[in-house]
Amino acid sequence: MRRDFYRDQLSATAFYKLLTATVIPRPIAWVSSRSESGVDNLAPHSFFTVASTDPPVIQFTSVGEKDSLRNIRATGEFTVNLTSEDLFERVNATGTPFGPEVSEFDAVGLHREDGKFVSTVRVRESPAALECRLHSLVPVGNCTLVLGEVVHAAIREDVLDDDHPRPDSLRPLARLGRDEWSTLGEVRRISRIRLQDWPGSFAPEGS
Repeated sequence: MRRDFYRDQLSATAFYKLLTATVIPRPIAWVSSRSESGVDNLAPHSFFTVASTDPPVIQFTSVGEKDSLRNIRATGEFTVNLTSEDLFERVNATGTPFGPEVSEFDAVGLHREDGKFVSTVRVRESPAALECRLHSLVPVGNCTLVLGEVVHAAIREDVLDDDHPRPDSLRPLARLGRDEWSTLGEVRRISRIRLQDWPGSFAPEGS
């Protein structure tokens, strides 16, 4: 039996909380940006994914008008840093609503690392960083989709298997609902079924 949640009978906030507890786990874009006055901002955004492969474009959602969005709109650049398990408390701390004059790098004790192709700095402690130039901003309701073309990827050697990042070494964090977060957990592997190998019927193991 299912319970029905009628959108027109819930407040926007209540339905938002329902969505974020249902659409899980969500990867986190730890977005570094720089204000026009030169302040380095760092904030986690948990509505994050790949938008295009050629050109490589990633996207995150700014819920409301936040420093990340204002800075990116002004400068046209940002960097997404991977949020790893060992940085859990500091990732969470950068979500504190500091004023635009405060750099989260300094507030939570993180080190800056210069980017290669953008002026925004990277988080030195993060194992992977994607440098982006603004592709487009798309307003959607009370949010803005921020799409950035990835112009450079910098990934720490110790998390690579040849040229492939290993998920068990990256140890990414993900957001759930409420104040809940998750770690990677068990990594399972399965190959896609090629059309020529389709058995004609499909019954998963144990069914």
